[in-house]
Amino acid sequence: MWPDVVDLRDFYASSLGQVTRRLVRRQIRAYWTDTSGMNVLGIGFATPYLRPFTDEAMRVTAVMPARMGVLGWSVPDDGTRNAVCLSDEGVLPFADLSMDRILIVHGLEYTEQVNGMLREAWRVLADGGRLMVVAPNRRGTWAHADDTPFGHGHPYSLEQLNRTLRQSMFTPVRGTRALFLPPTRRRFWLAAAPAWEKLGARWFRVLGGVVMVEAAKQIYAGTTSGELQRRRGYVTVPAGAMPRTPLTPRDSTDK
Repeated sequence: MWPDVVDLRDFYASSLGQVTRRLVRRQIRAYWTDTSGMNVLGIGFATPYLRPFTDEAMRVTAVMPARMGVLGWSVPDDGTRNAVCLSDEGVLPFADLSMDRILIVHGLEYTEQVNGMLREAWRVLADGGRLMVVAPNRRGTWAHADDTPFGHGHPYSLEQLNRTLRQSMFTPVRGTRALFLPPTRRRFWLAAAPAWEKLGARWFRVLGGVVMVEAAKQIYAGTTSGELQRRRGYVTVPAGAMPRTPLTPRDSTDK
């Protein structure tokens, strides 16, 4: 079931949400270091993680699923241009091959159209583009924290997420885990978040709060004519006409 967009907004406005955004966004940025001249799309509730790209990408757009609701979000060029739209996650309002980078956050774990969402992402992603999915880690403590957005929906292990992407014609390129901070709002733990991230990334990798996978679009070559199966053809025969019997190899020899 989709969460309410207001609840997601309120979480990221909290102290825990701000730390979460900073830690996860750092890993996203480590993968996508330069998006100059690119079209970047966020699906789900990705706006907390899109802001760094607005200074360099050609265009940054966000799509929020209809069942979640939508909140306005503007890019910082003049602060007035809305860059978010409402859409069914299985029918995106964008042209084929129109996006260079697609980021899905708070999306895949909630949707009942997993294949539909990913196939639409495949359709609008340019050849050579990249998709990144951030989802709750099944083995992490955040997947059980009901007071955070990561404690709802369907969590994934890194292996499950890779398999899901392959089933939708994506090739996982690299993946990792992040958010090793315990899901608590106590100031002591929040202040120690950078240390927790370093410690967890080195010694407790399987326990990260989220799994993150970057994937490339699979493109298959067209079938050549030699690989096509022969099909039986039919022609119209005038009424009363006798069909001609094909010659057999013996008939040809006799003549």
